[in-house]
Amino acid sequence: MPLLEVRDLAMAFVTPAGEARAVDGVSFTLERGQVLGLVGESGCGKSMTAFSLLRLVPPPGRILGGQVLLDGVDLLALPERAMRLRRGRALGMIFQEPMTALNPVLTVGSQVAEAVRLHAEGSPRAARARAVELLAEVGLPDPERQADDYPHQLSGGMRQRVMIAIGIANNPQVLVADEPTTALDVTIQADILDLLGTLRSRYGMALLLITHDLGVVAEQADRVAIMYAGRIVEEGPTAAIFDEPRHPYTQALLRAMPGLGARQDRLAVIKGAVPDLLRLPSGCAFRDRCERVTAACAAARPALVPSSPDHQVACIHA
Repeated sequence: MPLLEVRDLAMAFVTPAGEARAVDGVSFTLERGQVLGLVGESGCGKSMTAFSLLRLVPPPGRILGGQVLLDGVDLLALPERAMRLRRGRALGMIFQEPMTALNPVLTVGSQVAEAVRLHAEGSPRAARARAVELLAEVGLPDPERQADDYPHQLSGGMRQRVMIAIGIANNPQVLVADEPTTALDVTIQADILDLLGTLRSRYGMALLLITHDLGVVAEQADRVAIMYAGRIVEEGPTAAIFDEPRHPYTQALLRAMPGLGARQDRLAVIKGAVPDLLRLPSGCAFRDRCERVTAACAAARPALVPSSPDHQVACIHA
């Protein structure tokens, strides 16, 4: 049985103009110790998928249906009190922007200690000591002193390390990392990714890595799920996704990647933009941007079906 199994997850923002489904029938599995890369353009529903897993959907959003099975327990069916016990302990999260996720008027040490005390008995002094240990573990150079710093006193890379310390504070089974390297320079990105790999091995965690960076996915993920307009359109082993992409959107994303050392006069682009979720086209949501579109693409929304034993794609032309 997979450690995490998501079945037909749906989440929407209910507005006066209608219902915008940011997550529309998403299904995937995550095995123990595995890294799944969830990839797509901004606005495709990656972060809302993560928030739905933890039941932290911001208003006016709401989860419409589906199941999130963690060790066989459906998190969406739990009372809120029971969910709070699992949030952070069984399922941890690294939020996308540390400067807004961290409280600006509390020291970073007190925020890590608070995460510890939510799920472990002990004195404030013990929680503080554990917070310093965690800050040391994620690579802050002077954790005892920097535990008393405020978020604005730390660099972007250090703030991200603090977020990771909060995420692993209670040894979660699954860690959700939402764009963990956004706005960091390349060398710091590499350090953060190396740190996540080290911690994953040390604690035996599974990792859901949410990113728009295919280079990061190629280095880190065991499997990849490509998301577009709230749905997963292709999913499979990392090597298969990069070597034999089946969906036109996946192929277009890979063509748009700049090649190291390759001389290119112009980068490939994907025409158009992600469609408005309130006004999705009929049939395949990607058809207005697809180079292989035919009249049949407008007839019905393609289901995610196996194209080989370990590779799924949602395209009638795959």
